[in-house]
Amino acid sequence: MRLLVIDDSSVDRLALVTMLQNLGHEVDECDGTENALHQIEAGNYNLVFLDVVMPGQDGYKFLRSLRLNPPTADQYVVFCSSKKTPLEVNYGIKRAGANDYLTKPVTNETIEEILQRVSS
Repeated sequence: MRLLVIDDSSVDRLALVTMLQNLGHEVDECDGTENALHQIEAGNYNLVFLDVVMPGQDGYKFLRSLRLNPPTADQYVVFCSSKKTPLEVNYGIKRAGANDYLTKPVTNETIEEILQRVSS
């Protein structure tokens, strides 16, 4: 699969990118949402991993702009966050419009579960 990871934390981004590459996927990365919309439009990604808490435009606001942009409105997006209460997860999926939710720290098992849902 072709994947994009958007996360301002270089440590978290590197960990996720490395795990995804080790699973055999082609992975691009962004350190924030600036220019990410254009990258998604041009990248033909199967899935975008999007951090929720970032400086400037957070994941919620970025996802809203992604959904309002017709070329990217149907992009499969997984929120990645250390916010893991049921209220926060439900808000991310039901209210903000993410397709899935991955809590940090990520593991190979949780990543594989999400990738299986995307490919099915």
